[in-house]
Amino acid sequence: MADNSQNREEDVNEQTAALGSPWPVASQAIIDAGRFLHQRGWVPATSSNFSVRLDDGDIAITASGCHKGALDEGAVMRINRAGEPLEARRPSAETLLHTALYQRYPSATAVLHTHSVNATVLSRLHRTTLVFEDYELLKAFAGIDTHESRLVLPIFPNDQDIARLSTLVDGWMDAHPPVHGYLIAGHGLYTWGRDMAECLRHIEAFEFLFECELTMMRVKRP
Repeated sequence: MADNSQNREEDVNEQTAALGSPWPVASQAIIDAGRFLHQRGWVPATSSNFSVRLDDGDIAITASGCHKGALDEGAVMRINRAGEPLEARRPSAETLLHTALYQRYPSATAVLHTHSVNATVLSRLHRTTLVFEDYELLKAFAGIDTHESRLVLPIFPNDQDIARLSTLVDGWMDAHPPVHGYLIAGHGLYTWGRDMAECLRHIEAFEFLFECELTMMRVKRP
């Protein structure tokens, strides 16, 4: 039985690795994403972190402390599936949140974490979840093909203990249907996709929805 279980795990690892990108493609995708997101004002200062699954099963991820609008290949490093660095640099402090998402969503090959003003404000105004309904732009999210949909975005309290935060996120996801992202209160947004293009599309769609929600709150204010 143990041998069969190990064989199944190896098969899964081979399948997920086949979905990944070679290093030059992955690192350039991260660099380009950083420039795009910085131009939008969604990754200020040295905030945020990005990753891409590699075709050998490892992960390319931004190194700690790098300005995301000025990334180069030296700001991207390699970690293994467990989040352990494979070179003499320190990866993002939130690496475990990335590796947990790749484990949960085998088809995901890109993860983006951003720190926009709108995401930060809404994460402080709502305690547990944001719910988006009847927006045409919901169709920008993978698997949604009608505005008559309901998209739930959970919100988790910020925690400097990333292992504890990762456990909290995993527990919530185990108990609920799949989601397209989550917020960390006072912190920012996590989302993922089958490739970097889909991941960036999700970021843009979330930001549009955040702006709509905040605008409606201002309009409704007495």
